[in-house]
Amino acid sequence: MEVVPYKENEQGKKEQVAQMFNNISKRYDLLNHVLSMGIDILWRKKAVRMLKPFAPKIILDIATGTGDFAIESVRLKPIKIYGVDISEGMLEVGRKKIEAKKLDNLIKMQLGDSENLAFEDNFFDAVTVAFGVRNYENLKLGLSEMFRVMKPGGHVVIIEFSKPSGFPIKQLYNFYFKAILPTIGKLISKDQSAYTYLPESVSAFPYGDKFLDIMNEVGFTETKAIPLTLGISSIYWGSK
Repeated sequence: MEVVPYKENEQGKKEQVAQMFNNISKRYDLLNHVLSMGIDILWRKKAVRMLKPFAPKIILDIATGTGDFAIESVRLKPIKIYGVDISEGMLEVGRKKIEAKKLDNLIKMQLGDSENLAFEDNFFDAVTVAFGVRNYENLKLGLSEMFRVMKPGGHVVIIEFSKPSGFPIKQLYNFYFKAILPTIGKLISKDQSAYTYLPESVSAFPYGDKFLDIMNEVGFTETKAIPLTLGISSIYWGSK
C-alpha cells in the first residue's frame, strides 16, 4: 500500500506531497532543524565534501525545498546550481533565502517534477538530493531521471533517513519518530498529517542495500551507502 500524507484525499502521492510541503513551507526550516537537532546541517556538509574532489561545475539539487543543499553546494565553486521542487511554497521561501545571501545569480530555483525532469541528457556534473527520494511516487523512475540528466563521469549523492538496528538506538529512534516528532510537528506546523507521514514514509522506504539495488538497476556504478549518526540516516553515492 502506498504511503501518502492525506489518507482521506483521493489525489495521487505526488499531488499530496506538493500540497503538504506548500502547507508547511513557512515553518519548514525551523521544524527541520529543531526536529533533527541541527544534525541535518552536518549531514549536508559531509555530502558536499564527498563531491569536492570532482569539482562539479553544473549541479542539480532535486527536491531542493527551501534550498539548503543548493546553498551548501556553493562551497564547491560551481558555475551554476539548479534547484527543482514540486512545491511552489517551498521554492518561494528558498528564493528569499538565496536573494538574502546574494546567490540568486548562481542558484536558479524552479518548479519541476523530479520524475520528469525538464533538462537534456548528460547535462549535470553532479546531482544532489536530501530527504526527497522517499517522497517519489515512482522511485525507480525518479532515479532513472537523475541518471539520464547526469554526464558520464558525474556523481549523485543522496541523503535519506534510514532505520537504525542496534539497541537502544532503534528503540529510542522509533519512540522519537512515532511519538515526539508528530506532536512537535503538529504544534509548530499546524499540519498533523505532514509529521505523521514522515515516520510512515521512512518505514516504507527501501533503505540500505535495497536502495542500492535500485540504483544499480537504473545504471549507477560505484554505489555505496554510508551510515550517518548511528544509522539514523545514510548517504548514498553513485557514479555514471
